[in-house]
Amino acid sequence: MSTQKPTQGITQAEAFAYELKAGDVMTRDVITVEPGDSIAHLLELLQSRQISGAPIVADGTLVGMVSMPDLLSALQAGDMEAPVGDTMAPRLFTVGPDDLLVKVLEVFSRTGAGRLPVADDRRRLVGIITKGDIARGLLKALQSDENDEEIRRYRARHLFEDIVSDRTSLILRYRVQARDFDNGGMSSVRVRQALLRLGASLDLARRCAIAIYEAEMNLVIHTINGGILRMEIQPHMIFIEALDDGPGIEDIELAMQSGYTTTPDEIRALGFGAGFGLSNIKRCVDKMWLQSTPGEGTRLEMWIFLQPDAEHRMLETIIDRLSA
Repeated sequence: MSTQKPTQGITQAEAFAYELKAGDVMTRDVITVEPGDSIAHLLELLQSRQISGAPIVADGTLVGMVSMPDLLSALQAGDMEAPVGDTMAPRLFTVGPDDLLVKVLEVFSRTGAGRLPVADDRRRLVGIITKGDIARGLLKALQSDENDEEIRRYRARHLFEDIVSDRTSLILRYRVQARDFDNGGMSSVRVRQALLRLGASLDLARRCAIAIYEAEMNLVIHTINGGILRMEIQPHMIFIEALDDGPGIEDIELAMQSGYTTTPDEIRALGFGAGFGLSNIKRCVDKMWLQSTPGEGTRLEMWIFLQPDAEHRMLETIIDRLSA
């Protein structure tokens, strides 16, 4: 199956969702309450600080979250001295400081939460994040983006000055482990860094990174033994492939539809598998091909073709330097 990239691409703001982490944009000075605090104390706190919810912390550990709907339910019961711990939501949704914003936004969309506690792997509260925090973080990143690119391009000009070889190919290869959600997405981060250090434009680096992120998370979520990601840089194009040995895709046409997912509920609860991975890849690449056999495995191939412009000449120069 092959398809040409639609005319609408990934916007700059969307691209930042695959680069920035929760820890980059979250609010660190968090107002908290303890399980034994009264409803009256919580109400006064929310009114004085003009916030609509607060994390519940016991002995330094995050144990819950209370929001305005929880408070309204408690007020209807009429017991202002009831402990906050009795009114908190039965299920606690959190994100980690190293989670990419694309995951955080999926959790917001799935849960309908207005704010999410940010906790480390020991459930210690390190911050809180709202959609407003994300919007402000994206705006700040957009404002500083142009200057950062100039700095990266300056550094890239000197990267290959001392490399001498008869023939050199630039290939990046990554092994992806199944269910390794802690490291899921790291390949895309490394690819983006590598391309920027080579002098690639932000647009090209982001297109590659987003395509690899989505392919990588498919390997993490849906495979049994993980798989391989491989990217080859050539003067006229960039080729990316993702390979695994099972379990395969039953219906490729259905899998290509936006929003369709076979991700188990317990994984979706972690903020993964919303069903837009393949459609996001299509928006980033010029051509893609997907082959899968149930019980045997899947091969996904992606191409980004470089036009004979500055981008093309830049990569041609890189390959020439590597082959000098």
